[in-house]
Amino acid sequence: MAADRLISSGGPWESVIGYSRAVVCGEYVHVSGSTATVDGVLQHEGDAYGQTRVAFEVIGAALAQAGYELKDIVRTRVYLANAEDMDAVGKAHGELFSEIRPAATMLAGISFINPKMLVEIEVDAWKRAN
Repeated sequence: MAADRLISSGGPWESVIGYSRAVVCGEYVHVSGSTATVDGVLQHEGDAYGQTRVAFEVIGAALAQAGYELKDIVRTRVYLANAEDMDAVGKAHGELFSEIRPAATMLAGISFINPKMLVEIEVDAWKRAN
């Protein structure tokens, strides 16, 4: 199925690497891996909880551009640099999704492009067409 709509963050890497911040396909939207980078600056250096919260803000903005909300998320994939950050990241995830409870995967031991990044998150969201 071809994409119905491509969502851009305007970041320089989208055209260089060839990806979209999010892709809408029918009733689904798939949001690319998102970090705590805002306007090219990593937020909350050394703080996995803070980076997780900002990554979900970035995701929320992409979802909003597509007409979706965090409550529409049905799957999260969380990538951690350090397994020791699982509790902090899990706490932030739980605060946002304790009622929504999407399917979730968390992997640790990931090497990020920027070694100061502690977490990257991608999501899939679904909403029935009205």
